[in-house]
Parts: sequence; structure tokens; C-alpha cells
Amino acid sequence: MIKPVLAGAACLVLLAACNSERSPEAVDKAQDAASVPVGQTSAATMGANLQSAYIPNAAMGDMYEIQAADIALQRSQNARVKELAQMIKTDHMAATNAFKAMVPQAAPDAALPTALDERRQGLIDNLRSASAANFDATFIDQQIAAHNEALTLHRGFSNEDSPLAAHARSVVPKIEGHLRMAEEIKAAM
Repeated sequence: MIKPVLAGAACLVLLAACNSERSPEAVDKAQDAASVPVGQTSAATMGANLQSAYIPNAAMGDMYEIQAADIALQRSQNARVKELAQMIKTDHMAATNAFKAMVPQAAPDAALPTALDERRQGLIDNLRSASAANFDATFIDQQIAAHNEALTLHRGFSNEDSPLAAHARSVVPKIEGHLRMAEEIKAAM
């Protein structure tokens, strides 16, 4: 029931954006905004409660973060944004490596995703297509949403009866640090 409601809400957001402003960036911004409740709901429900949902969501979250950071390192002209992007890339690569080492022991039959899901790929596409003038704001807005989603996912799973709960607990402080820095940058923009 949750998926149809969220899909309907996302469609309404997109239609409103398309009707009020027809620029591609307005549509991209609406897509990014529609992604937020979908990601939060997924993280809070299935991802935080089921190891079979936590594994792909944690892995794709890191994949998205690394790809977004790479784009920001190439495109941003803001030293603080680049500093955040480098921190995100370093920390999420370390988290990915630790996670990949833990998953086979915790869930021998689990397959780690090798590509982003459609929602996260859409965020990457929108980041790539952002104009130079709007790039930093787009990156920071996406990072605030993505790190809030990641906190919901990892905090929720940290109390589960799984060896991966230790991983969830270990990444929360880094995610909180990224979120704080992104919020500080946004406030200064």
C-alpha cells in the first residue's frame, strides 16, 4: 500500500513542476524532491528491519554517495563543497570495503548490487545535468536528503539481531558528520 501512495505523490510533485516551470532543472529538482519520501519510507520500513533489504540499500547508498562525490569533485568550484565531497568519498569507500567483507559471513546467499537502482540513478543523472550556477545547491540538497535517509536506515538496523548491526552502528557517526557539514554549507549559501 505504501508504494502506490508514494508513487502517486511523486507523480503529483512532478506534474506540478512540469506545469509550473517547464525548465529541465525544475523537473530534475522535483524528481529529487519526490525521491526523498520514497527513500525515507523504504529505509524506515523494510531496510531498517530486514537484512535482505538492508544489504542492498546500504550498498547502493554507498555507491550513490561515491558517484555523487566524484561528480562534485569534478564540477564544484566551492572549496567547502569539494572538502565535503572528498570526505564523503573517503568514508563511503571505507564503509563499502568493510561491508563487502562482512556480508559473505552474515548473509552467504546475499548478492551485493552492482548498479544503482532507478531512483538513485535519477539523482546522479540530475546532478550531472545541473547547471554550473545550480550545481552546488543541487549537490548539497541531495546530500542532506541522502544522509538523512542513510541515518534512518543504519540507526534502524543497528538494533537488529544480525552481525551487520555492528556495521550499521559503526557508520552512523560518519554519516552524522557528513550531514552536519552539508547543513552548514547550505546555511552559508
